[in-house]
Amino acid sequence: MALEVQHDMQLAPLTTFKIGGNAKYFVSVRSDEDLREALAWAEEQDERYIVLAGGSNVLVADDGFCGLVIHIESDSFSFAGDELATDAGCNLLTLIRAASDKGLGGWEKLAGIPGTIGGAIRGNAGAFGSEIKDFAHKVRAMNVESGEIREFTNSECAFSYRRSFFKHHPEWIITRVFVRLSSITTVESSRLIEETIAEREKRHLQNVQAAGSFFMNPKAPRHVQEQFEQEKNTTAREGRVPAGWLIEKAGMKGAKVGDAMASLQHPNYLVNTGGATAEDVRKLALEIKMAVHTQFGVTLSEEAAIF
Repeated sequence: MALEVQHDMQLAPLTTFKIGGNAKYFVSVRSDEDLREALAWAEEQDERYIVLAGGSNVLVADDGFCGLVIHIESDSFSFAGDELATDAGCNLLTLIRAASDKGLGGWEKLAGIPGTIGGAIRGNAGAFGSEIKDFAHKVRAMNVESGEIREFTNSECAFSYRRSFFKHHPEWIITRVFVRLSSITTVESSRLIEETIAEREKRHLQNVQAAGSFFMNPKAPRHVQEQFEQEKNTTAREGRVPAGWLIEKAGMKGAKVGDAMASLQHPNYLVNTGGATAEDVRKLALEIKMAVHTQFGVTLSEEAAIF
């Protein structure tokens, strides 16, 4: 195997949570051929595998991962007209800034969402009313069983709230994304980017040791929607209410287990305040889910992937 497979690799530094044990085996890939080779190695060695890119929306177990971690590091991108073609491993904010420099934008509200564009596609990442589905018009992916490479149209990606075809079909690994943007002056785009990041910093969503929003915003009974709408003077979109609002109303804002805490600024951010373990986070998440269900009859579902 031309790729270098490492043994007993630390995973915590590769995640935004900074939590978790080591990988039994670890390999970095930068191309489709690298990915094929890594998958073939896992099959030959009879090792299970997972794919890791930007390390956001992930909680790694304290015992680590007993198998092969395939780390996506491909990060090339190019522009042609109003289209951005980018490898799945590119950092989302880097791409938004690069597009801005080219006078292309429209997706500035996504600035500051942690992780790569591949991860954003998989989970249909969104913030402040925008979602990645509004800009991705084509996605290229590889089938891990056949090696087939296929391009999916926006509709074939089956985007929905924090979900996509790829989240439900892990046999397809995203390798490249094609984004269609609109013309905007660099000055205006930069202003919108910085406003978005400033708003995230005000809510303490930037530069914290967290996976991003830990729970998805759930659909809630009508009386819960009405309570939220009256209190916040806004509409519960698609019948969903913010998980952070439910957590706060259930008295779990600032709740702690070990060094894991439900953020005082944004309770749906479970933050590693120092030396939190994955078990601390799991226990805190369970306590939060029980409190929200007891008070509202609503079941929270994790947005973060746990392994």
